[in-house]
Amino acid sequence: MTKEQFQEEIRLGIPDTLPEAMPYDKDINHAPKRKDILTPEEKRLALRNALRYFPKHLHEQLAPEFIEELHEYGRIYMYRYRPRYEMHARPISDYPHKSEQAAAIMLMIQNNLDPAVAQHPHELIIYGGNGAIFQNWAQYRLAMKYLSEMTDEQTLVMYSGHPMGLFPSHKNAPRVVVTNGMVIPNYSKPDDWERMNALGVSQYGQMTAGSYMYIGPQGIVHGTTITVLNAARKQMKKEGGPNDIHGMLFVSSGLGGMSGAQPKAGNIAGVVSVVAEINPLAAEKRHDQGWVDELHYNLDELIPAIRKAVADKRTVSMAYVGNVVDLWERLADENIHVDLGSDQTSLHNPWAGGYYPVGVSLEESKRLMADEPEKFRELVQASLRRQVAAINRLTEKGMYFFDYGNAFLLQSKRAGADIVLADGKFRYPSYVQDIMGPMFFDYGFGPFRWVCTSCDPKDLEVTDRIAAEVMEEIKATAPEDIQGQMADNIHWIREAGRNHLVVGSQARILYADCEGRTKIALAFNEAIKRGEISKPVVLGRDHHDVSGTDSPFRETSNIYDGSQFCADMAVQNVIGDSFRGATWVSIHNGGGVGWGEVINGGFGMVINGDDDSARHIREMLFWDVNNGIARRSWARNDGSMSSIEREMLRTPGFKVTMPNIVDDELINKF
Repeated sequence: MTKEQFQEEIRLGIPDTLPEAMPYDKDINHAPKRKDILTPEEKRLALRNALRYFPKHLHEQLAPEFIEELHEYGRIYMYRYRPRYEMHARPISDYPHKSEQAAAIMLMIQNNLDPAVAQHPHELIIYGGNGAIFQNWAQYRLAMKYLSEMTDEQTLVMYSGHPMGLFPSHKNAPRVVVTNGMVIPNYSKPDDWERMNALGVSQYGQMTAGSYMYIGPQGIVHGTTITVLNAARKQMKKEGGPNDIHGMLFVSSGLGGMSGAQPKAGNIAGVVSVVAEINPLAAEKRHDQGWVDELHYNLDELIPAIRKAVADKRTVSMAYVGNVVDLWERLADENIHVDLGSDQTSLHNPWAGGYYPVGVSLEESKRLMADEPEKFRELVQASLRRQVAAINRLTEKGMYFFDYGNAFLLQSKRAGADIVLADGKFRYPSYVQDIMGPMFFDYGFGPFRWVCTSCDPKDLEVTDRIAAEVMEEIKATAPEDIQGQMADNIHWIREAGRNHLVVGSQARILYADCEGRTKIALAFNEAIKRGEISKPVVLGRDHHDVSGTDSPFRETSNIYDGSQFCADMAVQNVIGDSFRGATWVSIHNGGGVGWGEVINGGFGMVINGDDDSARHIREMLFWDVNNGIARRSWARNDGSMSSIEREMLRTPGFKVTMPNIVDDELINKF
């Protein structure tokens, strides 16, 4: 297809004539069938809802096709309307547009749906088993058409994947405002999502899936690397602990969109990593992309390979293509010393493909979750009990196990596993409580990211160099309490190109604080102005950050003043970003720990080298970080209190309410 034909296809949107049916491609990873949850009357409603996208003369032909999809897959995806052009990020100039900002958003949408990036691309699921960018292909077509037509004085409103329309606004307003799954709180149970998603009225946007900011597994590999490094350092500080990270064994599970970062992170950190993945297609995809070194299909062959790699202190990543419970139990039975353990199965979505029970094949699991959901639930919970029992045996022998924010602790507790101590607290910490919260989030460090809209690797090389230079300059005068974070992040960005992290768009992630993000972004803007970077750059972040997410079992699990269940921060984050210069903003119910368990706020910003971009960088990034530091400071987190005090001294007009610290003896006295 030529560029002109591609542009015409985008402008066409939903055609008036019936396109030829697209073949069902069995060579890609497809979402599992969703359970049959709708009543007959609700199925009628789901069909009415789907057909409203199409002119009436097509209803007779589309109705039986859509109801068959609902029966066969549990959802109406409208496969017939899947585009015929290849799905991947193109240079920004290839997109038909009246607004350059809108063209950048089209690039980001197509990058999310790139088969190299997305978990289930034909079902518009980006990662996590249910993290969707759209509910169906009509929504995709309509959204792209609107973006091709909009000007810098319009805003596209997106309701859970549905393009509500273009509304007049102004050039400093967001070009797109996204909401996903924002349901009434009493209707936030998993079955509520299943029902509303099957009806075609709501979706689970995850974090960066439904907000057009996913950049493949690179998006989490940096955070995972930092986590593994600092978990290893905790082990090395123990009396009698190892004195070298090389030869340490890290065991986990999951090679999907997010969890697929684990083996690459293990290699960067220098450990021996073993990650179990039940789905051969997912494991083989990561192996083909170079994100995992070895595939092992048999435990009898894997166990000796682990022993040898540890003995040789070899940096290597291994995938076990099988069930993680079998792996944990075998490691415990064989008395293999595991230094670090975690889990990244999608336990926010345990009943619909996020976790597969031991002793049941992948295909049989898919059948059970759709046809016998209660039996499947029982098998999952029994499997979790066995997994925790094996993990407990290994931690008794010195393994450091941490929850990686995927609801492992929460679902294990609900399954009745031995995961809770006598005082009611979890046996194991969240990685945010032990590592990311006190060391990074409290100081404003988080997953800042950018995408070069030229799709040119040379531009990405320039941004890497600029970012490293800026971070080196900041580190020279940085306070002692953030010197370690600065050093780790400088090492990361200097090695990023050599580690071949790009999957999909020419993107990069770097943990930085407010000062770092702002200075890096301003330096990019100047480089664009002088032509050193050839095209605009999209700035963004994961919602997994200091301000973007209120999540009591992950991002805000180290908030101890009782406000960890409050979502003011995420909502304020999005409101503040929207009038300070964000190109698009998003707010989601759900994310890495589950529907009803978290509120996520995110943004994207297109910078093009002009003065408006510089102003937006200064105003928006300042708020986007310091909103969260202020909240964490009010919760009496030491790092945040010192960070916010430094920022108030540095920034005129900035004044934050500081907590007065109460003597514990006084509290106990009364």
